[in-house]
Amino acid sequence: MTADAVPSQSAKETRSAPDRLLAVLAAFDLRHPALSLTDISRRAGLTLTTAHRLVAALTEWGALERDDSGLYHVGLRLWEVAALAPRGLALRQIALPYLEDLYEATHENVQLAVQDGPEVVYIEWLSGRSAVGVHIRVGARWPLHATGVGLALLAHSTPEFQEDYCAGPLTAFTPYTVTEPARLRRILADVRRTGVAVSSRQVTDDALSVAAPVRGPGGSVVAAVSVVVPQADAQVPVLVPAVRLAARGISRGLGWQPEKGT
Repeated sequence: MTADAVPSQSAKETRSAPDRLLAVLAAFDLRHPALSLTDISRRAGLTLTTAHRLVAALTEWGALERDDSGLYHVGLRLWEVAALAPRGLALRQIALPYLEDLYEATHENVQLAVQDGPEVVYIEWLSGRSAVGVHIRVGARWPLHATGVGLALLAHSTPEFQEDYCAGPLTAFTPYTVTEPARLRRILADVRRTGVAVSSRQVTDDALSVAAPVRGPGGSVVAAVSVVVPQADAQVPVLVPAVRLAARGISRGLGWQPEKGT
């Protein structure tokens, strides 16, 4: 269920206590970082009395914080817990020096992302000097097919997942977004062959991204790194080696050992 979806009255009555607690946390997202108790009740699909009780418990524990105006925000206690996630801040700490090197080499937007189901989640972003329209911030989500990092991750997911994804609805954000399943399958095959993904004007009509997969100790793809530049003067042949180098460095930092000759 998305944070915008409000359960029916019957759903309210049948959800378990953990489900109701998680619904309170799910009420917060990038578009709704601060909520009143009434907002939380409505977005979580809970009665005001139940929302008040759960919010009080979460605030006491530190998962939520209440400001002087009475609005609630996600608390620092959740940030502390999130720091333990191997695909979150722990991955970011290992990757950051290589991301900074990539930024110094390009002075453009640099991103690190992981896959969560059919979406890509950005866990780090270094802002470049260009005015390219990048709708990205840490924690933002986009469909896999619409971004460079998403294509790099999707291309290395299981064949079954790829087939299901390609067969599903492919949302268009610009006239250039890939929405044809057959074309997407060809792109993914090319990503696997070349080791890089190039996404041009798929989210905004002025941006191009070059991405490469990041591998974990066992060789499986665990993340993707990319650089995003203005499409009009993008020099893809120059960007590809820099992005590959960053991805390789992060992979080594995670414990990946390339096969001899690669």
